[in-house]
Amino acid sequence: MNSDIIEIKYALDTFYFLMSGVLVMWMAAGFSMLEAGLVRSKNTTEILTKNVALFSISCCMYMVMGYAIMYGGSAGGFLPDVWFGNIIGNASTEEVLASGGDTYYSGASDFFFQVVFVATAMSIVSGAVAERMKLWAFLAFAVVMTGFIYPIQGMWKWGGGFLDVAGFQDFAGSGVVHLCGATAALAGVLLLGARKGKYSAEGKVNAIPGANMPLAAIGMFILWMGWFGFNGGSQLIVSNITDANAVSDIFVNTNAAAAGGLIAALVLAQLLYGKADLTMAVNGALAGLVSITAEPLAWTGGAATLVGAVGGVIVVFSVKLMDSIKIDDPVGAISVHGVVGIWGLLAVCFSANDSATLVGQLTGIVVIFAWTFVTSFIVWSILKAVMGIRISQEQEFEGCDIAECGIEAYPEFSSGK
Repeated sequence: MNSDIIEIKYALDTFYFLMSGVLVMWMAAGFSMLEAGLVRSKNTTEILTKNVALFSISCCMYMVMGYAIMYGGSAGGFLPDVWFGNIIGNASTEEVLASGGDTYYSGASDFFFQVVFVATAMSIVSGAVAERMKLWAFLAFAVVMTGFIYPIQGMWKWGGGFLDVAGFQDFAGSGVVHLCGATAALAGVLLLGARKGKYSAEGKVNAIPGANMPLAAIGMFILWMGWFGFNGGSQLIVSNITDANAVSDIFVNTNAAAAGGLIAALVLAQLLYGKADLTMAVNGALAGLVSITAEPLAWTGGAATLVGAVGGVIVVFSVKLMDSIKIDDPVGAISVHGVVGIWGLLAVCFSANDSATLVGQLTGIVVIFAWTFVTSFIVWSILKAVMGIRISQEQEFEGCDIAECGIEAYPEFSSGK
Protein backbone atom coordinates (compact mmCIF):
# COMPACT_ATOMS: atom_id res chain seq x y z
CA MET A 1 0.00 0.00 0.00
CA ASN A 2 1.25 3.46 -0.89
CA SER A 3 2.76 5.28 2.11
CA ASP A 4 0.67 8.40 1.50
CA ILE A 5 -2.51 6.31 1.53
CA ILE A 6 -1.45 4.59 4.76
CA GLU A 7 -0.86 7.95 6.43
CA ILE A 8 -4.20 9.34 5.24
CA LYS A 9 -6.07 6.26 6.44
CA TYR A 10 -4.28 6.43 9.81
CA ALA A 11 -5.19 10.10 10.22
CA LEU A 12 -8.81 9.55 9.15
CA ASP A 13 -9.40 6.58 11.46
CA THR A 14 -7.72 8.35 14.36
CA PHE A 15 -9.90 11.40 13.81
CA TYR A 16 -13.04 9.24 13.59
CA PHE A 17 -12.08 7.44 16.82
CA LEU A 18 -11.52 10.74 18.62
CA MET A 19 -14.80 12.26 17.43
CA SER A 20 -16.65 9.09 18.45
CA GLY A 21 -15.09 9.49 21.89
CA VAL A 22 -16.33 13.07 22.02
CA LEU A 23 -19.87 11.85 21.33
CA VAL A 24 -19.59 9.28 24.11
CA MET A 25 -18.15 11.92 26.45
CA TRP A 26 -21.24 14.02 25.67
CA MET A 27 -23.32 11.19 27.14
CA ALA A 28 -22.09 12.40 30.55
CA ALA A 29 -24.19 15.51 29.94
CA GLY A 30 -27.09 13.27 28.97
CA PHE A 31 -26.90 11.27 32.18
CA SER A 32 -26.62 14.49 34.17
CA MET A 33 -29.72 16.00 32.59
CA LEU A 34 -31.72 12.76 32.72
CA GLU A 35 -30.99 12.18 36.39
CA ALA A 36 -31.49 15.84 37.32
CA GLY A 37 -34.89 15.68 35.69
CA LEU A 38 -35.99 12.46 37.39
CA VAL A 39 -35.03 13.38 40.97
CA ARG A 40 -36.85 15.86 43.20
CA SER A 41 -35.73 19.49 43.04
CA LYS A 42 -34.16 19.31 46.52
CA ASN A 43 -31.66 16.70 45.24
CA THR A 44 -30.72 18.28 41.91
CA THR A 45 -27.43 19.97 42.81
CA GLU A 46 -26.14 16.85 44.53
CA ILE A 47 -26.90 14.51 41.62
CA LEU A 48 -25.18 16.94 39.25
CA THR A 49 -22.18 17.08 41.58
CA LYS A 50 -21.98 13.29 41.51
CA ASN A 51 -22.04 13.24 37.74
CA VAL A 52 -19.37 15.87 37.15
CA ALA A 53 -17.15 14.38 39.87
CA LEU A 54 -17.52 10.76 38.76
CA PHE A 55 -16.46 11.69 35.23
CA SER A 56 -13.27 13.28 36.53
CA ILE A 57 -12.55 10.40 38.90
CA SER A 58 -13.09 7.93 36.05
CA CYS A 59 -10.60 9.77 33.85
CA CYS A 60 -7.95 9.86 36.58
CA MET A 61 -8.35 6.27 37.78
CA TYR A 62 -8.40 4.88 34.25
CA MET A 63 -5.21 6.81 33.55
CA VAL A 64 -3.51 5.60 36.75
CA MET A 65 -4.43 1.92 36.51
CA GLY A 66 -7.68 1.08 34.71
CA TYR A 67 -6.36 1.19 31.15
CA ALA A 68 -3.25 -0.79 32.08
CA ILE A 69 -5.40 -3.49 33.70
CA MET A 70 -7.90 -3.66 30.87
CA TYR A 71 -5.35 -3.95 28.08
CA GLY A 72 -2.36 -5.30 29.96
CA GLY A 73 -3.33 -8.96 30.12
CA SER A 74 -2.44 -12.05 28.15
CA ALA A 75 -4.66 -13.78 25.62
CA GLY A 76 -7.24 -15.92 27.37
CA GLY A 77 -6.04 -14.74 30.78
CA PHE A 78 -7.85 -14.10 34.06
CA LEU A 79 -5.54 -11.49 35.57
CA PRO A 80 -3.63 -8.65 33.91
CA ASP A 81 0.14 -8.73 33.58
CA VAL A 82 0.24 -4.97 34.24
CA TRP A 83 -1.62 -3.29 37.10
CA PHE A 84 -0.43 0.30 37.15
CA GLY A 85 1.03 2.88 34.84
CA ASN A 86 0.25 4.80 31.72
CA ILE A 87 0.72 2.38 28.81
CA ILE A 88 -0.62 4.86 26.25
CA GLY A 89 1.71 4.97 23.27
CA ASN A 90 1.40 6.42 19.78
CA ALA A 91 3.07 4.62 16.92
CA SER A 92 5.75 6.51 15.03
CA THR A 93 5.46 7.25 11.33
CA GLU A 94 7.95 4.50 10.61
CA GLU A 95 5.99 1.98 12.68
CA VAL A 96 2.72 2.87 11.02
CA LEU A 97 4.22 2.54 7.54
CA ALA A 98 5.99 -0.71 8.44
CA SER A 99 2.66 -2.21 9.56
CA GLY A 100 1.32 -1.84 6.05
CA GLY A 101 -1.82 -0.19 7.36
CA ASP A 102 -2.53 -2.66 10.20
CA THR A 103 -1.86 0.10 12.74
CA TYR A 104 -4.83 2.25 11.87
CA TYR A 105 -5.29 4.69 14.79
CA SER A 106 -3.17 6.27 17.50
CA GLY A 107 -2.78 4.75 20.95
CA ALA A 108 -3.90 7.97 22.61
CA SER A 109 -7.15 7.97 20.62
CA ASP A 110 -7.82 4.45 21.86
CA PHE A 111 -7.31 5.54 25.47
CA PHE A 112 -9.63 8.50 25.03
CA PHE A 113 -12.35 6.34 23.50
CA GLN A 114 -12.06 3.75 26.29
CA VAL A 115 -11.97 6.23 29.18
CA VAL A 116 -15.33 7.74 28.29
CA PHE A 117 -16.82 4.23 28.32
CA VAL A 118 -15.79 3.63 31.92
CA ALA A 119 -17.34 6.96 32.88
CA THR A 120 -20.57 5.81 31.24
CA ALA A 121 -20.61 2.64 33.36
CA MET A 122 -20.16 4.68 36.54
CA SER A 123 -22.88 7.14 35.51
CA ILE A 124 -25.37 4.29 35.59
CA VAL A 125 -24.73 3.86 39.31
CA SER A 126 -25.43 7.47 40.24
CA GLY A 127 -29.07 7.44 39.16
CA ALA A 128 -29.98 4.21 40.94
CA VAL A 129 -28.67 5.39 44.34
CA ALA A 130 -29.98 8.94 43.99
CA GLU A 131 -31.65 10.96 46.74
CA ARG A 132 -30.29 9.09 49.77
CA MET A 133 -26.62 8.17 49.31
CA LYS A 134 -23.77 10.16 50.82
CA LEU A 135 -21.81 12.06 48.20
CA TRP A 136 -18.35 11.07 49.43
CA ALA A 137 -19.28 7.42 49.88
CA PHE A 138 -20.42 7.38 46.27
CA LEU A 139 -17.22 9.02 45.06
CA ALA A 140 -15.10 6.60 47.09
CA PHE A 141 -16.88 3.73 45.36
CA ALA A 142 -16.25 5.41 42.00
CA VAL A 143 -12.50 5.18 42.65
CA VAL A 144 -12.67 1.39 43.03
CA MET A 145 -15.26 0.85 40.32
CA THR A 146 -13.40 2.74 37.60
CA GLY A 147 -9.90 1.75 38.65
CA PHE A 148 -10.45 -1.94 39.35
CA ILE A 149 -13.91 -3.54 39.08
CA TYR A 150 -14.80 -2.35 35.58
CA PRO A 151 -11.33 -2.81 34.03
CA ILE A 152 -10.98 -6.42 35.21
CA GLN A 153 -14.17 -7.63 33.54
CA GLY A 154 -13.38 -5.39 30.58
CA MET A 155 -10.05 -7.19 30.20
CA TRP A 156 -11.83 -10.54 30.18
CA LYS A 157 -13.67 -9.54 27.00
CA TRP A 158 -12.18 -6.53 25.22
CA GLY A 159 -8.66 -7.08 26.49
CA GLY A 160 -8.55 -10.55 24.96
CA GLY A 161 -9.15 -12.43 28.22
CA PHE A 162 -10.94 -15.69 28.85
CA LEU A 163 -14.44 -14.45 27.96
CA ASP A 164 -13.22 -13.38 24.54
CA VAL A 165 -11.64 -16.79 23.97
CA ALA A 166 -14.85 -18.46 25.20
CA GLY A 167 -16.76 -16.85 22.35
CA PHE A 168 -18.71 -14.24 24.32
CA GLN A 169 -19.96 -11.58 21.90
CA ASP A 170 -20.39 -7.98 23.06
CA PHE A 171 -19.65 -5.51 20.29
CA ALA A 172 -20.04 -2.22 22.16
CA GLY A 173 -20.93 -3.05 25.74
CA SER A 174 -24.42 -4.29 26.61
CA GLY A 175 -22.57 -6.44 29.12
CA VAL A 176 -19.15 -4.92 29.68
CA VAL A 177 -20.54 -1.42 30.22
CA HIS A 178 -24.27 -1.54 30.90
CA LEU A 179 -24.74 -4.79 32.80
CA CYS A 180 -21.60 -4.04 34.80
CA GLY A 181 -22.79 -0.57 35.80
CA ALA A 182 -26.30 -1.77 36.65
CA THR A 183 -25.00 -4.67 38.73
CA ALA A 184 -22.77 -2.37 40.77
CA ALA A 185 -25.82 -0.15 41.28
CA LEU A 186 -27.94 -3.12 42.39
CA ALA A 187 -25.41 -4.10 45.05
CA GLY A 188 -25.43 -0.54 46.38
CA VAL A 189 -29.22 -0.22 46.35
CA LEU A 190 -29.69 -3.47 48.30
CA LEU A 191 -27.44 -2.19 51.08
CA LEU A 192 -28.78 1.35 50.89
CA GLY A 193 -32.49 0.67 51.11
CA ALA A 194 -35.41 2.59 49.64
CA ARG A 195 -36.16 6.29 49.95
CA LYS A 196 -38.39 7.26 52.84
CA GLY A 197 -42.02 7.09 51.83
CA LYS A 198 -41.46 5.08 48.66
CA TYR A 199 -43.07 1.92 50.03
CA SER A 200 -45.79 1.88 52.69
CA ALA A 201 -46.15 -0.74 55.39
CA GLU A 202 -49.18 -2.11 53.56
CA GLY A 203 -47.03 -2.81 50.50
CA LYS A 204 -48.29 0.14 48.46
CA VAL A 205 -45.84 1.74 46.03
CA ASN A 206 -45.89 5.51 46.27
CA ALA A 207 -44.75 7.35 43.16
CA ILE A 208 -42.10 10.02 43.78
CA PRO A 209 -42.18 12.18 40.62
CA GLY A 210 -39.11 13.87 39.24
CA ALA A 211 -38.91 17.65 39.27
CA ASN A 212 -38.08 18.49 35.67
CA MET A 213 -39.44 16.48 32.74
CA PRO A 214 -37.95 18.83 30.11
CA LEU A 215 -34.48 18.04 31.48
CA ALA A 216 -35.23 14.31 31.43
CA ALA A 217 -36.32 14.49 27.79
CA ILE A 218 -33.27 16.54 26.81
CA GLY A 219 -31.04 14.07 28.64
CA MET A 220 -32.57 11.21 26.67
CA PHE A 221 -31.89 12.91 23.34
CA ILE A 222 -28.29 13.70 24.34
CA LEU A 223 -27.77 10.04 25.25
CA TRP A 224 -29.43 8.96 21.99
CA MET A 225 -27.04 11.20 20.07
CA GLY A 226 -24.00 10.04 22.04
CA TRP A 227 -24.88 6.42 21.34
CA PHE A 228 -23.91 6.87 17.69
CA GLY A 229 -20.35 7.34 18.91
CA PHE A 230 -20.78 4.52 21.42
CA ASN A 231 -21.80 1.95 18.80
CA GLY A 232 -20.45 3.52 15.63
CA GLY A 233 -17.02 4.21 17.11
CA SER A 234 -16.73 0.59 18.21
CA GLN A 235 -16.33 -0.39 14.55
CA LEU A 236 -12.89 1.28 14.97
CA ILE A 237 -12.33 1.92 11.24
CA VAL A 238 -14.08 4.09 8.69
CA SER A 239 -11.39 4.53 6.02
CA ASN A 240 -12.48 1.85 3.56
CA ILE A 241 -15.71 1.04 1.77
CA THR A 242 -16.57 -2.06 3.80
CA ASP A 243 -16.11 -0.38 7.17
CA ALA A 244 -17.72 2.88 6.06
CA ASN A 245 -20.80 0.89 5.04
CA ALA A 246 -20.70 -0.98 8.34
CA VAL A 247 -20.61 2.28 10.33
CA SER A 248 -23.56 3.57 8.32
CA ASP A 249 -25.55 0.41 9.08
CA ILE A 250 -24.66 0.69 12.78
CA PHE A 251 -25.96 4.25 12.89
CA VAL A 252 -29.22 3.23 11.19
CA ASN A 253 -29.73 0.22 13.47
CA THR A 254 -28.89 2.17 16.61
CA ASN A 255 -31.41 4.84 15.71
CA ALA A 256 -34.04 2.26 14.75
CA ALA A 257 -33.69 0.36 18.03
CA ALA A 258 -34.11 3.54 20.08
CA ALA A 259 -37.23 4.48 18.13
CA GLY A 260 -38.68 0.98 18.50
CA GLY A 261 -37.99 0.94 22.23
CA LEU A 262 -39.64 4.31 22.82
CA ILE A 263 -42.79 3.49 20.86
CA ALA A 264 -43.18 0.06 22.48
CA ALA A 265 -42.74 1.44 26.01
CA LEU A 266 -45.11 4.34 25.39
CA VAL A 267 -47.86 2.10 23.98
CA LEU A 268 -47.45 -0.47 26.76
CA ALA A 269 -47.62 2.23 29.44
CA GLN A 270 -50.85 3.49 27.92
CA LEU A 271 -52.31 -0.02 27.94
CA LEU A 272 -51.20 -0.78 31.50
CA TYR A 273 -51.77 2.56 33.21
CA GLY A 274 -54.13 4.41 30.90
CA LYS A 275 -51.60 7.24 30.46
CA ALA A 276 -48.81 8.03 27.99
CA ASP A 277 -46.05 8.06 30.61
CA LEU A 278 -43.11 10.21 29.48
CA THR A 279 -40.70 8.54 31.92
CA MET A 280 -41.51 5.16 30.41
CA ALA A 281 -41.04 6.57 26.91
CA VAL A 282 -37.65 8.00 27.87
CA ASN A 283 -36.53 4.74 29.44
CA GLY A 284 -37.97 2.85 26.47
CA ALA A 285 -35.67 4.71 24.09
CA LEU A 286 -32.67 4.04 26.31
CA ALA A 287 -33.70 0.39 26.63
CA GLY A 288 -33.77 0.14 22.84
CA LEU A 289 -30.27 1.57 22.68
CA VAL A 290 -28.95 -0.84 25.31
CA SER A 291 -30.64 -3.74 23.47
CA ILE A 292 -28.81 -3.11 20.22
CA THR A 293 -25.41 -2.30 21.72
CA ALA A 294 -24.16 -5.90 21.98
CA GLU A 295 -24.56 -6.32 18.21
CA PRO A 296 -25.55 -3.19 16.29
CA LEU A 297 -24.38 -4.37 12.86
CA ALA A 298 -25.74 -7.85 12.10
CA TRP A 299 -29.39 -6.80 11.69
CA THR A 300 -31.64 -5.25 9.09
CA GLY A 301 -33.21 -1.95 10.07
CA GLY A 302 -36.57 -3.60 10.67
CA ALA A 303 -35.08 -6.32 12.86
CA ALA A 304 -33.15 -3.72 14.87
CA THR A 305 -36.43 -1.88 15.47
CA LEU A 306 -37.95 -5.10 16.84
CA VAL A 307 -34.92 -5.75 19.06
CA GLY A 308 -35.32 -2.28 20.53
CA ALA A 309 -39.09 -2.72 20.88
CA VAL A 310 -38.59 -5.89 22.93
CA GLY A 311 -36.21 -3.91 25.14
CA GLY A 312 -38.88 -1.22 25.54
CA VAL A 313 -41.44 -3.79 26.63
CA ILE A 314 -39.00 -5.45 29.02
CA VAL A 315 -38.09 -2.18 30.74
CA VAL A 316 -41.71 -1.32 31.53
CA PHE A 317 -42.31 -4.68 33.18
CA SER A 318 -38.91 -4.60 34.87
CA VAL A 319 -39.55 -1.21 36.50
CA LYS A 320 -42.85 -2.60 37.79
CA LEU A 321 -41.09 -5.74 39.06
CA MET A 322 -38.39 -3.75 40.87
CA ASP A 323 -41.05 -1.81 42.76
CA SER A 324 -42.91 -5.00 43.63
CA ILE A 325 -39.81 -6.39 45.36
CA LYS A 326 -38.99 -2.97 46.89
CA ILE A 327 -35.82 -2.22 44.97
CA ASP A 328 -35.98 1.57 44.79
CA ASP A 329 -34.33 2.90 41.66
CA PRO A 330 -35.37 6.54 41.06
CA VAL A 331 -34.40 6.61 37.39
CA GLY A 332 -34.90 2.97 36.38
CA ALA A 333 -31.19 2.46 35.72
CA ILE A 334 -31.06 -1.16 36.91
CA SER A 335 -33.92 -2.07 34.59
CA VAL A 336 -32.68 -0.09 31.58
CA HIS A 337 -29.03 -1.08 31.73
CA GLY A 338 -29.08 -4.36 33.64
CA VAL A 339 -32.22 -6.31 32.77
CA VAL A 340 -32.31 -4.99 29.22
CA GLY A 341 -28.53 -5.39 28.95
CA ILE A 342 -29.07 -9.11 29.47
CA TRP A 343 -31.70 -9.12 26.72
CA GLY A 344 -29.28 -7.32 24.39
CA LEU A 345 -26.63 -9.98 24.96
CA LEU A 346 -29.08 -12.82 24.37
CA ALA A 347 -30.49 -11.11 21.29
CA VAL A 348 -27.12 -11.51 19.57
CA CYS A 349 -27.95 -15.21 19.20
CA PHE A 350 -30.83 -14.27 16.86
CA SER A 351 -28.71 -11.96 14.70
CA ALA A 352 -26.59 -12.70 11.65
CA ASN A 353 -23.54 -12.96 13.93
CA ASP A 354 -22.51 -16.57 13.28
CA SER A 355 -20.02 -16.52 16.17
CA ALA A 356 -22.65 -16.07 18.86
CA THR A 357 -23.82 -19.07 20.89
CA LEU A 358 -26.26 -19.25 23.77
CA VAL A 359 -23.62 -20.88 25.97
CA GLY A 360 -21.09 -18.16 25.19
CA GLN A 361 -23.58 -15.37 25.90
CA LEU A 362 -24.84 -16.93 29.13
CA THR A 363 -21.25 -17.42 30.26
CA GLY A 364 -20.51 -13.74 29.77
CA ILE A 365 -23.70 -12.67 31.53
CA VAL A 366 -23.06 -14.86 34.57
CA VAL A 367 -19.37 -13.92 34.85
CA ILE A 368 -19.92 -10.16 34.54
CA PHE A 369 -22.84 -10.20 36.97
CA ALA A 370 -21.11 -12.41 39.54
CA TRP A 371 -17.81 -10.51 39.47
CA THR A 372 -19.38 -7.07 39.61
CA PHE A 373 -22.00 -7.90 42.21
CA VAL A 374 -19.65 -9.64 44.64
CA THR A 375 -16.85 -7.08 44.41
CA SER A 376 -19.26 -4.13 44.52
CA PHE A 377 -21.15 -5.56 47.49
CA ILE A 378 -17.86 -5.95 49.37
CA VAL A 379 -16.80 -2.38 48.60
CA TRP A 380 -20.21 -0.93 49.48
CA SER A 381 -20.20 -2.94 52.73
CA ILE A 382 -16.77 -1.64 53.72
CA LEU A 383 -17.86 1.93 52.98
CA LYS A 384 -21.03 1.40 54.99
CA ALA A 385 -19.02 0.18 58.00
CA VAL A 386 -16.30 2.83 57.76
CA MET A 387 -18.12 6.03 56.80
CA GLY A 388 -21.74 5.14 56.22
CA ILE A 389 -23.39 5.27 52.83
CA ARG A 390 -26.76 6.81 53.65
CA ILE A 391 -27.63 10.31 54.76
CA SER A 392 -29.76 10.75 57.89
CA GLN A 393 -33.55 10.79 57.81
CA GLU A 394 -33.53 14.52 58.60
CA GLN A 395 -31.09 15.22 55.76
CA GLU A 396 -33.17 13.14 53.36
CA PHE A 397 -36.24 15.18 54.27
CA GLU A 398 -34.31 18.42 53.86
CA GLY A 399 -32.73 17.26 50.61
CA CYS A 400 -29.25 16.30 49.54
CA ASP A 401 -28.60 19.72 48.00
CA ILE A 402 -28.48 21.47 51.36
CA ALA A 403 -27.18 18.51 53.37
CA GLU A 404 -24.34 17.54 51.03
CA CYS A 405 -23.58 20.55 48.84
CA GLY A 406 -25.03 23.62 50.57
CA ILE A 407 -26.40 24.91 47.28
CA GLU A 408 -29.99 24.72 46.10
CA ALA A 409 -30.56 24.13 42.41
CA TYR A 410 -33.66 26.35 42.34
CA PRO A 411 -33.24 28.86 45.22
CA GLU A 412 -35.87 31.32 43.93
CA PHE A 413 -38.59 28.72 44.22
CA SER A 414 -37.66 27.46 47.66
CA SER A 415 -37.18 30.97 49.09
CA GLY A 416 -40.53 32.20 47.76
CA LYS A 417 -38.93 35.16 45.94
